[in-house]
Amino acid sequence: MALAAPEDTTGLAVRVAALAEAGDVVALWGDLGVGKTEFARGLIRAVTDPDEEVPSPTFTLVQIYEGEGVPIWHFDLYRVEGPEEIWELGFDDALEEAVSLIEWPERLGRQLPLRRLDIELTFAPESGATARRARLIGRGPDWARRVERLRADLGGEA
Repeated sequence: MALAAPEDTTGLAVRVAALAEAGDVVALWGDLGVGKTEFARGLIRAVTDPDEEVPSPTFTLVQIYEGEGVPIWHFDLYRVEGPEEIWELGFDDALEEAVSLIEWPERLGRQLPLRRLDIELTFAPESGATARRARLIGRGPDWARRVERLRADLGGEA
């Protein structure tokens, strides 16, 4: 899916927020600066408050937001040294009661839950300086169905 500007990334995040439920994992994949935190801010603000302060949790590693109906745990694992550190952050609690929004999910290795939504963000310089592409992959039958529904809403693209 083409994301011509940061507003498009935010718009996609709002659509994903509408599908997310307690116990869900949303894994944000991509290079530094590709828009993972922009996506996270959009999703968090969609379920909390449009003016919610959403700093990147690069140094705190996790930020918790109380959303309407379900909390959001925003993990930034860039500085995590090993997958076992995630449990010290309360990852097991997040998996039970919240939407776990994870930047740098590759740092989890085999600890990354199999049932999840993967969002792969890439640069699309041929379309402009701020252009990106997003690919959504539903892992597990529940997310696969939700991604298909989202694709249908977007005219077949996601």
